[in-house]
Amino acid sequence: MKVSVKVPATSANLGPGFDCMGLALPLYNTITIEETVLPGTGVEINVFADNDSIDQLSLDHIPLDENNIAYKAVELLYNSIGQTPSELKINIATNIPVARGLGSSSAVIVGALIAANELLGRPADEAALLSIACEIEGHPDNITPAIVGGIVISSQEDDGSVVYRKLDWPSDWAITVCVPDFELSTEISRSVLPTEIPRKDAVFNAQRLGMFIQAVHTKDSELMKLALKDKIHQPYRMKLVPGLDKIIENLRHFDNVLGCVLSGAGSSILIISEKNNLDKIKNIVRETWADQNIKCQIKTMSVENNGAHVVSHDD
Repeated sequence: MKVSVKVPATSANLGPGFDCMGLALPLYNTITIEETVLPGTGVEINVFADNDSIDQLSLDHIPLDENNIAYKAVELLYNSIGQTPSELKINIATNIPVARGLGSSSAVIVGALIAANELLGRPADEAALLSIACEIEGHPDNITPAIVGGIVISSQEDDGSVVYRKLDWPSDWAITVCVPDFELSTEISRSVLPTEIPRKDAVFNAQRLGMFIQAVHTKDSELMKLALKDKIHQPYRMKLVPGLDKIIENLRHFDNVLGCVLSGAGSSILIISEKNNLDKIKNIVRETWADQNIKCQIKTMSVENNGAHVVSHDD
């Protein structure tokens, strides 16, 4: 039996929503799991680029044994029903840039879980899949939109369950995804964050998160310009993304730009704007990064409203 699952990229945090908000984007990884018939072959894992824009070198450090996150996800699901995975072949076709803050690892976790769940006859429902995925990833901001699609605010509760609600993204707002040619690991990006934050900064972010949700509901562009600010993670991570401060400064002159935020832990950034002057916005980013000798790929995208789904199931 063989199952393939297609999973969208995700962008987490979105300014004030640190570890609790994310959205799905129309870039995809495809994870295929096949039960092999030869006893004693163990687990075979293959990782390969699904298009020319993915640097194969960025995939070479990914473990191809039981330390691979896809296998860890499969193992957790099997263990949850009292089984142990045996002879499996796992193929990971990567179309999401690695270590760029676009949820590549979450997509692999989610895809492996859903594929394994199909192989096992669907013992886990959505709630169980969310809980297991978060156990691996540590927080629900990428995992949840990868599974359910759209823009999502979510929380992992003390019992491990995930509570989420989807928001309706205004169709008049564009999301321009800017991916630089350098990686930034989540571990490094997390290491620069303080263990404690001032109360005034926590209050500031609570205010902005409330503004964000209201701005999305009411399609209020002026409120969104205030809502996309953050004091919990972006100020500390700014130094890890050369040129980001200059990009933000240069974009202030565009009335249609609602904000520029780090995508997840970086290094990619998202520019949220109204749908005019998009070429000028892209040129500002491209030229600012070029001054830092940084190349980039830039594309305006819509929110992917569909989450992970099975694309083939062969018995």
